[in-house]
Amino acid sequence: MTTSCLITGGAGFIGCAVSRILPDRFDRVVAIDNLHPQIHPTRHRPADLDERVEFVRGDVTSADDWDDLLAQVRPTVIIHLAAETGTGQSLTEASRHAKVNVVGTTEMLDAFVRHSALPDRIVLASSRAVYGEGAWADPDGRLVYPGQRPRAMLEAGTWDFPGLTATPFNSHRVQPSPTSIYGSTKLAQEHIVRSWSLAMNVTPVLFRLQNVYGPGQSLINPYTGIVSLFTQKAKAREVIPVFEDGAIIRDFVFIDDVASALVAGTGVHQPDTEPYDVGSGEATSILGLAQVVAAHYGAPAPEVNGRFRDGDVRHASCTIQETRRDLDWTPRIMLPEGVRRLCDWIDRTDGRTF
Repeated sequence: MTTSCLITGGAGFIGCAVSRILPDRFDRVVAIDNLHPQIHPTRHRPADLDERVEFVRGDVTSADDWDDLLAQVRPTVIIHLAAETGTGQSLTEASRHAKVNVVGTTEMLDAFVRHSALPDRIVLASSRAVYGEGAWADPDGRLVYPGQRPRAMLEAGTWDFPGLTATPFNSHRVQPSPTSIYGSTKLAQEHIVRSWSLAMNVTPVLFRLQNVYGPGQSLINPYTGIVSLFTQKAKAREVIPVFEDGAIIRDFVFIDDVASALVAGTGVHQPDTEPYDVGSGEATSILGLAQVVAAHYGAPAPEVNGRFRDGDVRHASCTIQETRRDLDWTPRIMLPEGVRRLCDWIDRTDGRTF
């Protein structure tokens, strides 16, 4: 039986990474992407997209583009990456995020029905942003959900919820409660893919990705991620600004590890009904990240400035035992090595990928 895989958002950071693995597993691999100028200023096929992958320029929000695509290919597996991803940007461009992340997904599903082209499986790249602040433990060990930190709390410099201790995210234990428009659209995307797939006898495999970084990410997109921002500042020998008190927690997961997890999801026999958490499994403070990056370039010491960003969560890390178990997967590149690889790539290419 001939197998084919369609990657939506296939010209992006994660799409290019999975494109190097998928042609060894599928007879045909096709990527669709609209080459948005925020990521792709030249509007050309990126050099990092594997040459064995067919590329179609198209928009997931366009029914006509879906009709044209499905006239050419009947994918057996979808890796759905197409999304707007700017957490802060989503507060001022909410309609754009909802259109791409929610309507783009429903347009895809409608097209499958319209063309009688149901895939066997949809692998969805969702986000840790769906958790919001997640679950915190009270002094008795009970989990509570304090919700979003209000502006008055941040302006007072009260960064943590008094009397509570943050806990790592895990889809089996922590309820989602997004604090951004972006996170809300990604949670809606999860619900849409799961409910449609189960009704249509399609297998859904959902992933919640932590902070993805590494060679190949856009360095011109201001919403691309804090690791690339810090590396560019340090390379220029500038002081890295660190928000709040420096103790914001994130789980930084290397791009190759994310790609291998997603590809494993295309073949896992009995996927979990809950989303798979994908991270390094290590919690890192923002100040700790800044110190690693600054040391690599010999830049000045990072500066904690007490500033904050609306909608930011305080602690975001995860446990990955179910992902390890079901996918026979483990993260291999931890932060110091990952930062070195990212910086080496920037030094070689000046980040010229898109």
